[in-house]
Amino acid sequence: MRILIIHKVHPILKELLLKAGFQVDEKLDLSRSQIIDILPKYNGLVVRSALKVDKEIIDAGINLKFIGRLGAGMENIDGEYANQKQIKLFNAPEGNRSAVGEQTVGMLLSLFNNLNKADKEVRNGIWLREDNRGEEIEGKTIGIIGYGNMGGAFARKISGFGAKVIAYDKYKTNYSDSYAEEVSMVELSEKSDIISFHVPLQDDTYHMANQEFFNSCKKGVYIINTARGAVIDSAILVSELKNKNIKGACLDVLEYEGMSFENIKANTKNRNFEFLTKAENVILSPHIAGWTHQSNRKMAVVLAEKILFSFQ
Repeated sequence: MRILIIHKVHPILKELLLKAGFQVDEKLDLSRSQIIDILPKYNGLVVRSALKVDKEIIDAGINLKFIGRLGAGMENIDGEYANQKQIKLFNAPEGNRSAVGEQTVGMLLSLFNNLNKADKEVRNGIWLREDNRGEEIEGKTIGIIGYGNMGGAFARKISGFGAKVIAYDKYKTNYSDSYAEEVSMVELSEKSDIISFHVPLQDDTYHMANQEFFNSCKKGVYIINTARGAVIDSAILVSELKNKNIKGACLDVLEYEGMSFENIKANTKNRNFEFLTKAENVILSPHIAGWTHQSNRKMAVVLAEKILFSFQ
């Protein structure tokens, strides 16, 4: 089997595949047309998020047996068309779920304890204790939307804080465990003091956090999103922050990101984005939940194991 890797990945992926007897070519910085030209020679393709693997790419891969995505989200791959072509799809959410869970906890702690604001103040000689009095997680109800790899990891990481954790997942039943209790979306929105999103971006999750959703939420809720930016309607989120129906937000992802998540789109200089960057009750990070040195290696190992399991 001949495999093409077109984006930078941890070297352990190539090592494991070579050790198993596969031929692996690592060709970075190829243009889309170059990828299309050489793809017929390969049986496997490994990508990150920067390439849109659409019908054109899949049709070019006339000998493809699999497409591997080094990461969790699969929205850059036309999975339905790949399935029609009997091309197997692999991703590696098991590799970065722990990191996502940790960052979700970290962002919440930073928000609740005013750490970003307080740090800036102290560095500028400002010592305000009462103004930075924080909130405790203990005693609150945390609602997790999407109880898969990421949602489950967050539940485990937050389990020692003394909060009640409830979860809703549209595609699962009977998933209550020692970390979270299964509930309906209605119950979750009505009872949660904190709501954290852990769902993939697809047709039924695009702007799932819209005006109707926020109207159903408990007043004064905190919102966390480490999933995909477009899961939340940013304009509505800003409006709800302004009218104080939402007390604060932790956003590792924004719907203003480019497809590869490496940057913000050039045309994002709008009032809603500017508001989020200036609001003291909003914590922002550049899509780095799950982006650790350890997860980089673990995702490569997970992906290699899935490929080897299917083709050895």
